[in-house]
Amino acid sequence: MVYRFFKRVFDIIIGLFGVVILIPTTIVLKIVYMCTGDFHSVFFVQPRIGKNGKIFRLVKYRSMVVGAEDRLKEMMKNDKRIREEYAKNKKLKNDPRITKVGGFIRRFSIDEWPQVINILLGSMSLVGNRPYLLSEKREMGKYYDAIVKTKPGLTGLWQVSGHNDVSFKSRVELEATYSDIMSFGVDVRIIFRTFKAVLKGGGGK
Repeated sequence: MVYRFFKRVFDIIIGLFGVVILIPTTIVLKIVYMCTGDFHSVFFVQPRIGKNGKIFRLVKYRSMVVGAEDRLKEMMKNDKRIREEYAKNKKLKNDPRITKVGGFIRRFSIDEWPQVINILLGSMSLVGNRPYLLSEKREMGKYYDAIVKTKPGLTGLWQVSGHNDVSFKSRVELEATYSDIMSFGVDVRIIFRTFKAVLKGGGGK
């Protein structure tokens, strides 16, 4: 398919360019983290669901405290409000696990940039559906098969559709839609809307 071929060529170009930028960015971020007393790795690697359900290791800049997943379990156990919010949205609006530096890099979506490594390797694309957690597979329900028809993306339809305000159910509905309508035109519109959101500081929170 012509669309998929040129999409991959574009991904390789973005991946190569992105890795070049990634090197100085990582050095600066490491220094900033160390200045705040955080000497742990600046990277966060986690298994995610890829195309056709294949599992891959997603790379991001770490924006949370070390041991964030265990802390989430503890918070959900002790706080009903947090438990209900996470059950509905699969995220917390005011997540206390996010570090001060993490909050900044999330605001401008800098934490997502290491995913250019995944794009270059072919496990992700610049535009696609969200790389879902393994634990979210069951709750994706009837939308799972449609969503995994595409590679996960660094950005996508959900990210440019008010993603901080929609429920998990609305999110998977949007992404199943992308799998049906994906094209050059759709991807270009998503990329431009992503740039607009990033420049306004509207990244993930």
